[in-house]
Amino acid sequence: MNKTVEEAVSIVGELKSKVADIHDREVLVCPPYVSLVVMKELLKNSKIKLGAQNMYYEKSGAFTGEISASMLKSAGCEYVIIGHSERRQLFGETNESVNKKMAAALANGLIPIVCVGETLEQRENNETFQVIEKQLKVGLAGLNQQDSSGIVIAYEPVWAIGTGKTATPQQAEEVHKFIRDTYSSMYGSESAESVRILYGGSVKSDNVSDIIKQPDIDGALVGGASLKADEFSKIARF
Repeated sequence: MNKTVEEAVSIVGELKSKVADIHDREVLVCPPYVSLVVMKELLKNSKIKLGAQNMYYEKSGAFTGEISASMLKSAGCEYVIIGHSERRQLFGETNESVNKKMAAALANGLIPIVCVGETLEQRENNETFQVIEKQLKVGLAGLNQQDSSGIVIAYEPVWAIGTGKTATPQQAEEVHKFIRDTYSSMYGSESAESVRILYGGSVKSDNVSDIIKQPDIDGALVGGASLKADEFSKIARF
């Protein structure tokens, strides 16, 4: 929940010029809902893609304050973040609601970025793999083989979000490898190789290179560091 519409236009306008020559990776911004339509116009003929931070799984109806997948699509979104740890921790998101949102996103032509991750208590109790396996198997239930290689998964250790703490590259890789292996058991090795798995958790320009070097980490879900165009563009280049 950052940046007014005017502030968002300013930062993304600056970012657009800073990443214009990047050709070998995707750059994506996910501003608050109120900025999406303006961003659609600003990002025309740009390499930057547009996504939303959340959505609701119903098509329409008496769900005051919620936004549907078709609304996001009409606002220019290609992606939507689903099940972010803050949504789970602060707003009661569950693996079951994540699953419904994922299905609705895919049905409307949006690429879901499905977030998984453990709390500090769960990590200290050696429950990391158990928690993440359940998040994957329940959150992705019903995902068909065709869509399984096209979604995005983001691993965000809850204990490393907004705390300044970052999982070591080795800790992050260990979990990413577990996610890919679990995915392989669910959808086969081909889908597991194709699916993109991002790391999110206090990613900055001075640590992104060591993180991305890991074999099972395909990109980053950037939080606070995305609020400055210069810092975000450095991360995009790593």
